[in-house]
Amino acid sequence: MTKFKYILTVLAFGQVLIGCKEEAKTDVPKTEAKKPNVILIMTDDQGYGDLGSLGSPYVKTPNLDKFHNESVRFTDFHVDPSCSPTRSALLTGNYSARAGVWHTIGGRSLLKEGMVTMADVFSDNGYKTAVFGKWHLGENYPFRPNDRGFQEAVVHGGGGIGQSPDFWGNDYYDDTYKHNGKFQKYDGYCNTVWFTEAIDYIEKNKDEPFFCYIPTNLPHAPLNVDEKYVEPFKGKVSERLAKYYGMVEKIDEDVATLFRKVAELGLDENTIIIFMTDNGPCPWFGGVEMDFETGFVEEGYTAGMRGAKIWGYENAHRVPFFIRWPSAGIQGGKDIDALSAHIDVLPTLIELCGLKGADSLKFDGRSLKPLLNGKMNQWEDDRTIFVHNQRVEYPVKDKEYQVITKDWRLVNREEKELYNIKQDGGQKVNVVEENPEVVEELYKRYEDWWQDVSVGFDQYATMYVGSEHENPVTLYSHDAHTRKGEKIWTVNVARDGRYEVAVNRWPNESGKSIGENGKGDLVDRIVSASLKVGNIEQTVQVDGEMNSAKFVVDLKAGVTCFQSAFRFKGNDKVSGAGFVYVDYLGDGDAQKINEYVPSVPDEVLRKGYEQKVVLFD
Repeated sequence: MTKFKYILTVLAFGQVLIGCKEEAKTDVPKTEAKKPNVILIMTDDQGYGDLGSLGSPYVKTPNLDKFHNESVRFTDFHVDPSCSPTRSALLTGNYSARAGVWHTIGGRSLLKEGMVTMADVFSDNGYKTAVFGKWHLGENYPFRPNDRGFQEAVVHGGGGIGQSPDFWGNDYYDDTYKHNGKFQKYDGYCNTVWFTEAIDYIEKNKDEPFFCYIPTNLPHAPLNVDEKYVEPFKGKVSERLAKYYGMVEKIDEDVATLFRKVAELGLDENTIIIFMTDNGPCPWFGGVEMDFETGFVEEGYTAGMRGAKIWGYENAHRVPFFIRWPSAGIQGGKDIDALSAHIDVLPTLIELCGLKGADSLKFDGRSLKPLLNGKMNQWEDDRTIFVHNQRVEYPVKDKEYQVITKDWRLVNREEKELYNIKQDGGQKVNVVEENPEVVEELYKRYEDWWQDVSVGFDQYATMYVGSEHENPVTLYSHDAHTRKGEKIWTVNVARDGRYEVAVNRWPNESGKSIGENGKGDLVDRIVSASLKVGNIEQTVQVDGEMNSAKFVVDLKAGVTCFQSAFRFKGNDKVSGAGFVYVDYLGDGDAQKINEYVPSVPDEVLRKGYEQKVVLFD
């Protein structure tokens, strides 16, 4: 067994650059002066097997199949087992744990402030940068797409359309999305909106190099698509899977429109196009029905793999990855079986596009360029990739990890399991007892990795209020920490002054009152609302017909917590605020500001905390 090596260090990255320096000069035809464009398409909760070209007996995806046949395909490509973690790793070239993302809610899906993204690197190299679709790495400054290198952004809120950060009433059709941070109405079906906006953007910027990121929300739940896409599957699969497959075919249709426009504009030869998915299919409300005792799939096609999104086996984290760049010879329907992952995409694009200024960046991933150029002698084949499923407030060592090598999968759920993936792709035979030395070696690699990435697990992402970059600010329950029903936001107050804080159960645009339930019935007897910021504690009496409870506080600049809740008549029931609107009003009372003492997030959040696992987005 070879000695463990980290996936990438700055030195190794430099060696790759030096080793590829000469061939890099010849990758792009000498007649082509313009840097390549990049289009990165990532679907949401679509499994490896949910493409016709990868064996699905159900869906018809002729356009993605054609792209598959024209591309270089990485057949052993891995991501995190859920949404935000994959997105953070893809955009930074680093493990999601290092990027500060190990959940999809609760303040743990916010991409670490100051971490350089793919969009930052492209933008710094003169590229036009845009994102259309699902962001899911933060709603407020400094976590919004426009704060992280994207010059143009049209995105829905949260982890799915209809979640709390999304505009009230969105249902996939004629919705209101955020355009560069401001809500704007759009006509049509969500997926078509993303691709139409992308096409318009590409057409406007066809004469300049562009990076266009299209992370569509399909086929993530809620499973909502026109009946004509569902009808062909009725009677063949369950209703849920019929809707899911209909959404996959809708993706294929919109991808075709994009590909036609790229060709029509004469951009296809010098445009790098990537297609991938963010994790496996969802077993609760998505593309597979699964036995939750064993992880074996009961309905749906998985290309023979075990597991599903979050659910710790191969089908949770192995996904398709196709890349095509005709003018550099990256095409032709070739398979590459080298172990690869989402953390490799940014280092790869930096080399392929000749991007400057990235030498000081450290990546967990490595460039796939030698493999794309057929230079296998420049590729170190003995590598180890790690993925894990945390979905808790504070990451826990040994929780649901997978250690991935070209031959082995060490899986830890309730206990360690080992699979020879070359001989047992379906992970049916646990050989942990027969191979103690392999288990020992792979677990040692995991322990070294954990020690490396766990630095910073005690830190909290903070949303800014009162900043010149965003004011007023809406704090969403989606990004709050929850303690005994109370919602707590870790916040960085940008400047001394007076702030108005409006505490809502429902968003302003809904028009709903504090006492209404989700159906609009006035049933809940809420009698008071509370706000605590540092040593400031205020309670106001409320009428159930009010839309919000308002407070005014004088705050000092710095990190603190906003804590808020509603209380009910006649009992101790507490309901956390759903939405908190914070508006900087100007200079405050100097004496009150001087008397204010901020809270320490770690002290507030660890007090009486009980670790709980939340499975769903």
